[in-house]
Amino acid sequence: MSKKIKESRSKKIFFLAGLPRAGNTILASILNQNPDICCTPNSITLEIYKDLFLLKQTDVFKNFPNHKSLENVLDAVFDNYYKDWNYKYIIDRNPAGTEGNLDLIKKHLDPNIKIIFLVRPILEVLASWIDWANKTPDNHLRKLGTPPQVCHELMNKNGQIVKELKCMKNLLKPENKHHVLFVDYHEIVDEPQETINRIYKFLGIPKYKHRFKNFKQVEGNGLKYDDSVFGKGMHTIKTRSLTKTKRDIKKVLPKEIIEAYGSIQFV
Repeated sequence: MSKKIKESRSKKIFFLAGLPRAGNTILASILNQNPDICCTPNSITLEIYKDLFLLKQTDVFKNFPNHKSLENVLDAVFDNYYKDWNYKYIIDRNPAGTEGNLDLIKKHLDPNIKIIFLVRPILEVLASWIDWANKTPDNHLRKLGTPPQVCHELMNKNGQIVKELKCMKNLLKPENKHHVLFVDYHEIVDEPQETINRIYKFLGIPKYKHRFKNFKQVEGNGLKYDDSVFGKGMHTIKTRSLTKTKRDIKKVLPKEIIEAYGSIQFV
């Protein structure tokens, strides 16, 4: 990225990555109380990066390999995507730590990019998914089959959970550790003020007095999730206060799932 483009950027871009069902939405709601911050719903920005980058494999590009012009487009993706978003800080929700994504981000956005990564025990993640699916008749997981089949599908090599685990593995490499702040789901709920303080310190931005009750549903630049796509309430948070859903994992998850994935460790 050219020095001129970097210096002209009006917004600072960060990323929120991590396991699903690990507090992404409630954390976004808390951070978005700050009028200078927009922690976005799930974003397509890195999909844009990927699709543009893959143009290099097309016959048309190989026939006229104009690398510089395509690099210019890649440099300008985030500036153009968030051009109409009136915030000082954008926290883009994406699996930014995977090897390919991180390389593209460092080259075309910021070589010192910072990523908040949310973690939660795998069995709690799976139990949360299954519990929600059992209560939501129109959910997108039903087509995957029975609860064990759903869990195995979520944990396969192309599944969302495994993608985030690969993201974590890459961020844990010595050369990448300075890009990431790991935040546990239970820290958000049990120690919200301390957690928010750590996030502000990591991002290097001025602190803001947040409240930890009476939350708003998450939106970005006036747009909200349309959960009819995946199932009602997929991104709906409890608004009154920070509370954990009481859930007996042994009653929600089949024994074979507990045995198959209970030993997975983060580090």
